[in-house]
Amino acid sequence: MRFFQTLLFVALCAIVTSSTFVYAAPTDLEVAGWVPYWNDTNGIKDAKKHLDNIDAVYPFAFTVTSKGEIRDQAGLDKKEWTSFVKAAQKKGVEVIPTVMASSGLDTHTILSDTKLRTRHIEQIVDMVEEGKFDGVGIDYESKWPDTINYFSLFLKELKEALGEKILTCTIEARTPPDSLYKEVPKVLTYANDYKEIAKYCDRVELMTYDQQRADLKLNASKTGQPYMPVADVDWVRKVVELALKDIPKEKILLGMASYGHHYIVTVAPDWYKNYQRIGALNVPSILEVAKEYKVTPSRNQAGEMSFTYIPKSSALKLPKSLTIPKDTPKGNIVAARALAYANKTGETVTFNMGWYSDAEAMKQKIDLAKEFGLRGVALFKFDGEEDQKVWNYLK
Repeated sequence: MRFFQTLLFVALCAIVTSSTFVYAAPTDLEVAGWVPYWNDTNGIKDAKKHLDNIDAVYPFAFTVTSKGEIRDQAGLDKKEWTSFVKAAQKKGVEVIPTVMASSGLDTHTILSDTKLRTRHIEQIVDMVEEGKFDGVGIDYESKWPDTINYFSLFLKELKEALGEKILTCTIEARTPPDSLYKEVPKVLTYANDYKEIAKYCDRVELMTYDQQRADLKLNASKTGQPYMPVADVDWVRKVVELALKDIPKEKILLGMASYGHHYIVTVAPDWYKNYQRIGALNVPSILEVAKEYKVTPSRNQAGEMSFTYIPKSSALKLPKSLTIPKDTPKGNIVAARALAYANKTGETVTFNMGWYSDAEAMKQKIDLAKEFGLRGVALFKFDGEEDQKVWNYLK
């Protein structure tokens, strides 16, 4: 009898072990994203429409005053927000408001002062408990290197005060030093201690977007056409590999941008000399510009979409007879002609460029997150103006 009992016990253990193994390695990515306070009505509609495909919603709602007080810019006590929060949580979707700060001086002042820091933490915890939220997200940008230890202490104390509530941390992407500098400094200084952040934050959203000209190696290798990425997947890979040295993959959500930028590009002989950002634009607005100038956006060297054109206010005329490479994408014809013109005349000229991240560009990041076994992806932002085809890859 004992023999059969032993066999049964071993069999049950095998089943449990097998089942545990299967569920310990899920292939699905978590999907999270921010609803911006400046467009929250559309953001709520967008998030609500996709609740079946979302694991967490981050109301991008709170700012921080110079005295450490938090201010609700979204009005999370409004009916449209309270109704949405209930609907989301009913479906098992976490609602985690973001507290954002962008002044390095203010952040240092608050976090380095014990009384201000303590009061700041109390306000955050009170907000989470009173709103019955699932946790809070911290997005403190432009910090000083001198603030690094105070920020880590703040996260430690905040996590302790939150108890079982979730703490997420949104941090700037860190380009590897050998790609960021021509000559790597002997002493590198940072404003974020990745190892400490990994200790106290349940989840870490990497801001793997707004790359632009941050990677000198990629800038040098991807020439011949304009190069001003929102996020080249080659750069994102470098950022993730570096982050994984200190932050467990199970905690990382890969940030994805759903928007683009508008630039004035200065062309000198042999190169695209300067990129002046006019502003950030959502995909529909960028496509309206392309439609107005009758130009077709093309896939560029970063795997994203872009197009170039001469604005109506410009007196520049580029002869169609100028010789340009035969394989020039349609969206880059004006850029290629401008470069040919500069090379021929020796003049410096300008043109405009739209550059954005579409669904296919975001899919590259989704695939990369799966490749690295990351926790998930975080979309900035939910507002109904992201390329809607991306939801085909997030189901």
